[in-house]
Amino acid sequence: MNISSVRSLRSAAPAADTLSGSPQQPTRLALAIHGALVGLALAGAVVPAVAMAQTATTAPRADATLPVVTVTANSQADGPHAGGQQARGASLGLLGTEDNMDVPFSVTSYTSELLQDQQARTVAEALINDASVRLTTGANGFDDTYQIRGFQVPGQDVGFNGLYGLISPSRVPPQITERVELLKGPNTLVNGMAPGGSIGGGINIVSKRAGDTPLTRLTFLGQSASNFGAHLDSGARFGDHKEWGIRFNGVARDGEATIDNGNVTNGVGALAVDYRGSKLRWLLDAVVQRDDTKEFRPQISFANTTTYIPEPPDSRSNWYPGTNLQQRDTTVATRVEYDFTNALTAYAAIGYRDGETSQIFPVSSGLNQTGNFSVRNSYYDSYTKTTSGSAGVRWKFDTFGVVHTLNLGATLLDREEGNAYIQSAGSTNSNIYNPSPLPVITAARTPANKSAETTLTSFAIADTLSFAQDRVLVTLGARNQKVEQQGFNTTTGAPTTNYDSSAVSPVVGVVVKPLTNVSVYANYTEGLSSGTIVGAQYLNRGEVLEPYKSTQYETGLKVDWGRLTTTAAIYQISRPNGMALGTAPNQVYGYFGEQRNRGLELSGYGEIQRGLRGLLSMAFVDAEQTKTPGGATDGKTAAGVPDMTASGSLDWDTPWAQGLALNTRVIYTSGAYMNATNTLKFDSWTRWDIGARYTTLLGGKPVVLRANIENLLDKEYWLTAGNYVTVGAPRTYVLSASFDF
Repeated sequence: MNISSVRSLRSAAPAADTLSGSPQQPTRLALAIHGALVGLALAGAVVPAVAMAQTATTAPRADATLPVVTVTANSQADGPHAGGQQARGASLGLLGTEDNMDVPFSVTSYTSELLQDQQARTVAEALINDASVRLTTGANGFDDTYQIRGFQVPGQDVGFNGLYGLISPSRVPPQITERVELLKGPNTLVNGMAPGGSIGGGINIVSKRAGDTPLTRLTFLGQSASNFGAHLDSGARFGDHKEWGIRFNGVARDGEATIDNGNVTNGVGALAVDYRGSKLRWLLDAVVQRDDTKEFRPQISFANTTTYIPEPPDSRSNWYPGTNLQQRDTTVATRVEYDFTNALTAYAAIGYRDGETSQIFPVSSGLNQTGNFSVRNSYYDSYTKTTSGSAGVRWKFDTFGVVHTLNLGATLLDREEGNAYIQSAGSTNSNIYNPSPLPVITAARTPANKSAETTLTSFAIADTLSFAQDRVLVTLGARNQKVEQQGFNTTTGAPTTNYDSSAVSPVVGVVVKPLTNVSVYANYTEGLSSGTIVGAQYLNRGEVLEPYKSTQYETGLKVDWGRLTTTAAIYQISRPNGMALGTAPNQVYGYFGEQRNRGLELSGYGEIQRGLRGLLSMAFVDAEQTKTPGGATDGKTAAGVPDMTASGSLDWDTPWAQGLALNTRVIYTSGAYMNATNTLKFDSWTRWDIGARYTTLLGGKPVVLRANIENLLDKEYWLTAGNYVTVGAPRTYVLSASFDF
């Protein structure tokens, strides 16, 4: 086997979502290497070795000296695009798994190959390859919070195989991930309302499955300053037709990472079992995740009296010395599908997650232009117990030459959450450039008590009509979403506020294909966000505000050039703003005014030429405030939304050294306003990353060595969602060595 063949094998990934269609047949590459690898399984091992067996898109080089392996392309909608960094399609919940060219939405799907080659430590680090996505929290912070199309998307709104509430709301490990799917804009129809009510976009994690060819892969990990670990990825398929599959991923890391004198310890164990028969398909996932961070990346808000924005402090510093964050997550989820006929399929999925968080969590105020602020320390402990499920049927039929794909579905999310919040008796004056020790907490630490119960239920219907041999596709659908919430006093346990409301969210989408490789699309969608129970500090205390709707109009163009795909989209999203009117203590809380984001998105991805892979995207956003009370800030830009962002990366197989690939990435974000009055604005920032990868054979077995430098120029910059800020991570060295056995 030559080095080019090793590259092809390494870049091939197993089919990530076997439920979306018939079982994939082994490629000729898989058949050629199967016999050599199967004998390498460890004697007596519970999980034999796993090798990825899907399509390779990189052709053998002309200077290869050994026989060339021919590879057959994968035509599955969720298979890899040319270059292997993105998939051709995505799983869209109620609508099923579809090719990007056939859906009236903006969809991006990053593959496990991209996660590996960019050496992402969280899934969030892959999503910033899309210019429409930015993180508003830094590396080793207390969570990953996204901004998509100018709107906040919290980590709790990330789905796991189409179900909300089942993955850690803090950060998702890439080692368990086969695809990271991004659907931009409101997407209530697809999987129901997200628990956090986000409307900028939806993120879904597709877990890894066993491929047709067995392999065991051991990867040693290293990160500056001195964080080291290992990742074991192992699995195989069994049975006369390889109908049974099992895959295990285990990760352990420990050591100082991006904060001086800190320590990050991660442990992940994920077991995936699946069955793929001629009619029945079944999946089971069990994930255990443990994170312990000492000195996590801080966040802070500016004082209203700030007259200019200070320079960001050293990005390796912690202006809250002494913080600690412990997170525990356990998830079990299963899904089953059955084909009653070739045209009628039923499915059901359910999962349960138990999560706990313990924090030493400072609360600060009054950061001014000189870096001074006041801080009070606290214990903030919480737990979440979530059951999430979905069920539905998908029926394809023909009426007078029009092909229908009718989808009926229902979702359920039931969540109990609790917390304990204990503050220090006093506060301390400090400075971000010269921080003081945190105040001592003298009160006893008490267990978290129940604070709320939330139930989200929905029923949806959608029909995709196909005309003129799939040249025109029209999708019509609606989802009725109900939200029930009961609040509790965490001290006495007595019920407090109660919330029960519902709303309907419609969707209309059209795809027209004037040419077989060109799709012109448009959509109107509505997103739903749960209303608010007005707090005790307002005159209308206890009032239950209705769930509010966000609307999107979008049109775009997608062109598949073969090995390269380009897209363009124009959209408008409008969302009501929740705010208080009046002067305390006589304020009234409600929906006053709206934020209207109008944007243009451009992207291109794929294989620019043989051996040169690329991702490029640009996003322009006009985030305008409208209908504000008294017109006070009408026409001004919403705080925290940059008007331009860009992301670009290249990955190149060098012609002078077989097996050597070089890569680079640039992330640009323009300045954003700190406040609604647009009197203060953050500076723009640019981050450069570089890397190298060497693929070779050691004892006839594939070996991949990777080295990346993130934030090459050690740029210090603010990450912001408006008034609330943190700093980006410093220059970071990331190393790994992968060995296939």
